Amino acid sequence: MIRTDRLAAASRWKDKSLSEKAVTALGLMGLALALPPFPGALAVLVAASLLAWRSGVGPADWLALLAPPAAFIATGTVALAVEIDAAGLHLAADGGRAGLAVALRALAAVAALLLLAATTPTPALIGGLRRLGLAPELAEVALAIYRFIFILQDTAQTMHAVQAARLGTVGWRRRIRSAGLLAASLLPRALDRAHRQEIGLAARGFDGSLRTLSAHRPVSVWGLARAAILLVSIAGLGLAW
Repeated sequence: MIRTDRLAAASRWKDKSLSEKAVTALGLMGLALALPPFPGALAVLVAASLLAWRSGVGPADWLALLAPPAAFIATGTVALAVEIDAAGLHLAADGGRAGLAVALRALAAVAALLLLAATTPTPALIGGLRRLGLAPELAEVALAIYRFIFILQDTAQTMHAVQAARLGTVGWRRRIRSAGLLAASLLPRALDRAHRQEIGLAARGFDGSLRTLSAHRPVSVWGLARAAILLVSIAGLGLAW
């Protein structure tokens, strides 16, 4: 199961209104981009991390979510922090401050987005976009891609388990060979499973949309007020520093 969906399903905030969570997360993202990197973006990063912990996301899971985008951001930061000229490789004229500022902004914005992803299941997010006017065709495409990711993941795990049972992961040579075979076979098998799923849906009268029941979660005025207070406080801190 995708880590964000697993965390969202177990989150203490899963029964909160999507509007409250969206206002908080998207508001934090906007502040990360609009405020000065220090202390504005840093305050957003800290606030998003504390809110994630309060929602039930453990520190290890939160760091695991942040690690891939942080590594990607770090590679881009290096290009801004160093210069190459006739004298060789050295720090940029500003000492790398511009690179650090961009990295801090980007990491804070990613943390705000991950806060929403780790507290709201993907179908609920797509349902919210539908209510905002997203075209049904786009919503169905998004759900189809979402389901296909699970098919890919399940197929890869099954194939890897079979390879391990046949000692295909013993020794680095066998691991490389097994990884190549898995990569070569994964997409055709996953596409075949997806095609069979499509045939099954068509046989059941699928007309382009899957109607599902969703629990009604009323918007809490107090919840929106707390989100507004948090955002205003961070904005005030960033502008007054």
